[in-house]
Amino acid sequence: MSGHSHYATIKRQKESKDAVKGKIFSKLARAISVAVKTGGGPDPDANYKLRMAIDAARASNMPKDNVERAISKAGGEGEDLQEVTYEGFGPYGVAVLVEVLTDNRNRTGQEIKNIFERGGGSLGGPGSVSFNFEQKGQILVKKEANLEDQMLKLIDAGVEEMEETGDAIEIYVAQNKLREVFKKVKESGLEIISSELVQKPKNFQVISDPEKVSKSLSFLNLLHDHDDVQKVFANLDVPDEALSG
Repeated sequence: MSGHSHYATIKRQKESKDAVKGKIFSKLARAISVAVKTGGGPDPDANYKLRMAIDAARASNMPKDNVERAISKAGGEGEDLQEVTYEGFGPYGVAVLVEVLTDNRNRTGQEIKNIFERGGGSLGGPGSVSFNFEQKGQILVKKEANLEDQMLKLIDAGVEEMEETGDAIEIYVAQNKLREVFKKVKESGLEIISSELVQKPKNFQVISDPEKVSKSLSFLNLLHDHDDVQKVFANLDVPDEALSG
């Protein structure tokens, strides 16, 4: 949608700032440890979940020692973490999915519920908004001067769904095709920023009023900044002039 920014793009800019401050390293370390335990062990070549977690850490410039420490910690008597997804509505009807890692499901659930309610939204039950999202593999490619040439390379690599954003090209593939397409895109010579599994909205909630945009983003940022939250997905769509306003 020309002249608009989806929440995924806005969130990525925030995550870049958080990475500079080192704020997200603890979350990335948790994700690595859980991937070792639930994805098939400490070898990233045999554990694709771990491979993606390490790639995400590298994209945020997480030190190699931190990555190795997180892998080692997974083999010990560390935190017993559960993966939980919460869903609900933010202010002005924005649909939200929140993925967390927690060692205390009751505590985290209550805290997430409080953030929703304080932000003018409401926490829903399973299935309340997830029908409006589909799990996809996402590959983020750095945009170059010759955009048309890049698009042709991606088509040759078998990419069928892509979106241009202000700073990158977002590629979406079936989740079971992510590794295969990642390899082809890399072989094409394009610079890959990151790859991960995401929840892609099927329909978007457009909010144009700058005050409402600010309230919506403040709410989503509160969720994103919670220590147990790994990922936040929302169907928010904002005209660029409302962001700069």
